[in-house]
Amino acid sequence: MSSSPMRVAIIHDWLTVYAGGEKVLEQMLHVWPDADLYSVVDFLRDDQRGFIRGKRACTTFIQRLPKAKDKYRSYLPLMPLAIEQHDLSGYDLVLSSSHAVAKGVLTGPDQVHVSYVHSPIRYAWDLQSQYLREAGLLSGLKSWIARSILHYIRLWDYRTANGVDQFLANSEFIARRIRKVYGRDSAVLYPPVDVDRFTVGVEKDSFYLTASRMVPYKMIPLIVEAFSRMPEKTLIVIGDGPEFGRAKAAAGSNVQLLGFQSTDVMVEYMQKARAFVFAAEEDFGITPVEAQACGTPVIAYGKGGALETVVGAEGGSSRTGVFFGAQTVEQICEAVRTFECLPIPISADACRRNAERFSVEAFRSGLRELVDGAIRAHHSNYRSCSEQR
Repeated sequence: MSSSPMRVAIIHDWLTVYAGGEKVLEQMLHVWPDADLYSVVDFLRDDQRGFIRGKRACTTFIQRLPKAKDKYRSYLPLMPLAIEQHDLSGYDLVLSSSHAVAKGVLTGPDQVHVSYVHSPIRYAWDLQSQYLREAGLLSGLKSWIARSILHYIRLWDYRTANGVDQFLANSEFIARRIRKVYGRDSAVLYPPVDVDRFTVGVEKDSFYLTASRMVPYKMIPLIVEAFSRMPEKTLIVIGDGPEFGRAKAAAGSNVQLLGFQSTDVMVEYMQKARAFVFAAEEDFGITPVEAQACGTPVIAYGKGGALETVVGAEGGSSRTGVFFGAQTVEQICEAVRTFECLPIPISADACRRNAERFSVEAFRSGLRELVDGAIRAHHSNYRSCSEQR
């Protein structure tokens, strides 16, 4: 093997916003600042490029297609072809940050490909029925076309899993999905949460808080309806999105919808809240960790990533939250009552200690260790093959 400096490429599905997946990409570039960056499309403004160190990604032909800036997701059927056109043959290490197609880049036997999977393509696998239902594609010609496209994407997605040397999953929940979909084991590396920018709230208020972009699976209107049935309790809601109208319609006089707020404002509310309420089934879920970093307990739906980021009754004095078993108004109300009647109140210090498990530094060190292990395994296999020859 060559002793020259390792050449590194990092590939991300698409660059349009700075959200959870992009925070992982940001830390990958912190560990490998000289890496070249690739993507399907890159529509970031110049003032948004700080998290990728001012880099511009090498993109695909989809970047130049009509209305791609706003409708790039509509080109999903072309993305497998597009991602395979990136020529990464000159790199020793390829890192993909993937929730769609990035893991499908082509690599050779002398290259190491480590893929950090936020999730296998949700709407092509176990969430296909939900996707078709929400898109109004349960019947008719358009439904048949959509199902055919998703079938093709599943075949491609499964095949390209063979090109990955080491899978990294963002939670045990996603590790189980990877095993189910690709038949591969993966190492769990929780996403980075910038817990250092949060401090524990010294004085707690009596209100409850939920905060999220209001899309259907976040279940914000459900939380609002639950608290509207408990008029003696106050709920603050931060966030905007397609479900805002439904949330507003369900809100009683004890529910305040503040819409979009700055990060500073949201943190201030997190520090003061009695508890943070979270009803989504997330692969990981960053906001419950951020709330705990503020010393705030979490009342969460007991499925998905929340089971790994929130400590329930089994934690004893290290408990940081209460779970509810179904996404229903009744279950949320019951969980709030359980929280208020705990014989030993949840401590802010326990919440903070738990949040620190997901720090940026923990992610960086874990990523270095896992990638180094994948490289060592590859080199060992290379030597073994050479000796057999």
